[in-house]
Amino acid sequence: MIRAVIFDLDNTLLDFMTMKRRAVEAAVDAMIDAGLELPKDVARERIFGIYDREGIEYQRVFDDFLRAETGGVDHRVLASGIVAYRRAREALLVLYPHVTVTLVELVKRGLRLAVVSDAPRMEAWLRVCYLRLHHLFDHVVTFDDTGERKPSPAPFRRALELLGAEAGETLMVGDWPDRDMVGASALGIRTVFARYGDTFATMSSGADFEIDDVHELLPLIDSLAAAARSDPPGPAPGAA
Repeated sequence: MIRAVIFDLDNTLLDFMTMKRRAVEAAVDAMIDAGLELPKDVARERIFGIYDREGIEYQRVFDDFLRAETGGVDHRVLASGIVAYRRAREALLVLYPHVTVTLVELVKRGLRLAVVSDAPRMEAWLRVCYLRLHHLFDHVVTFDDTGERKPSPAPFRRALELLGAEAGETLMVGDWPDRDMVGASALGIRTVFARYGDTFATMSSGADFEIDDVHELLPLIDSLAAAARSDPPGPAPGAA
């Protein structure tokens, strides 16, 4: 019987990479308008090069970019980029289809919900609250809570502790096999690959289940419950 569900955040509940790409493009346009002399494609590529090196949540990416490309920081250019980025981010930070209705139904069924994310604590909570999901999740576990990133089992173990759930009665839903699936399965948590959020053209996820729409979680959980009811109990301790 499934009693709890853990979700990854980015590219599982929200289309993070589409938002990130378009927000960076808006920032680059604004910085060029403010005086940056660099082709748009080159600027975008070099900004994402910094993200690749420092992590996609790196907060000083535009500062580093301007220092590397211009030898210093023109604060008019920097501020223009930050403002454009934030405006675009707010406009583009949207949930995948059927996320809210699925989460509400899970809560109605009495399941407890948590997020496990590698994002910094405040960034994760800002996204959760902006998308009005904070009343649906019991807990949000981030890098700041354990000091370890997926696929370390530590964040998943912490989520289980907070949820008061056993690994065998919990599902983990995520888009990144090498992190979400590996980390959760190391504890015996059954895994669900969110194929709709896959950005790596994954051929084999290694997950216990795969879904093309988050709403497919509901019949999946129903089928697991039916299987649990039909599975005959084992012999009582001490029985011959």
